[in-house]
Amino acid sequence: MVRRKNSSSSDSMEGWNYEAKVIEIEEIIARIEAGELELEEVFDQFGKAVEYLRQCESFLQQRQQQVDLLIETLSDE
Repeated sequence: MVRRKNSSSSDSMEGWNYEAKVIEIEEIIARIEAGELELEEVFDQFGKAVEYLRQCESFLQQRQQQVDLLIETLSDE
């Protein structure tokens, strides 16, 4: 499995939609659980879902940092 560069910069996340990725992850899981995929495709789709989960985690971490910064700024005032 090839690891992709971490999408942690806000520029690389431009146009990216958290909710859409969550829906895609749910659809992949549903297809795997329903047995709709050949074994090789299960592994491919599972890898895709893991990558999407990493992107979601990165997105949430960035937003948490922004919230923490805003709270810190408000506390300083």
